[in-house]
Amino acid sequence: MINTALSRKIQNRGKTMTAKRIDHTGIMVKDIETSIAFYQDVLGMTLKDRITHTNGIIELAFLGFQEGPETEIELIQGYSSELPAEGKVHHVALLTEDIAAEFTHAKRQGAVFIDEEITTLPNGYRYFYIEGPDGEWIEFFQR
Repeated sequence: MINTALSRKIQNRGKTMTAKRIDHTGIMVKDIETSIAFYQDVLGMTLKDRITHTNGIIELAFLGFQEGPETEIELIQGYSSELPAEGKVHHVALLTEDIAAEFTHAKRQGAVFIDEEITTLPNGYRYFYIEGPDGEWIEFFQR
């Protein structure tokens, strides 16, 4: 929730930010090699870029799908475990056109399932969750 005083200050400026879309979501991982393999083999993503931070400690890997401009996943290895727990992301959702096929594929790949079956919401949306190598939740979502 935005601080009320900050919200008023922003509104009084009469301007909005110029951001157009979400570029990437960063996920801290213990072993970047294991995580890259998971995101490629289980989720079908492609490694788009891999770099070492200027501090020489942090390793970064950007993964995405082949289709057009998109939001990417940034895997980050090397952050301190002493970082604050506030602001942790609950899950990352991947849009699919065939959720049943994704469910079957994830099972064949040996994914750890959070949901034992596909859930269907009253509006027809369908989803299920699996765990990534570091316990991150990954949702497969069909509209």
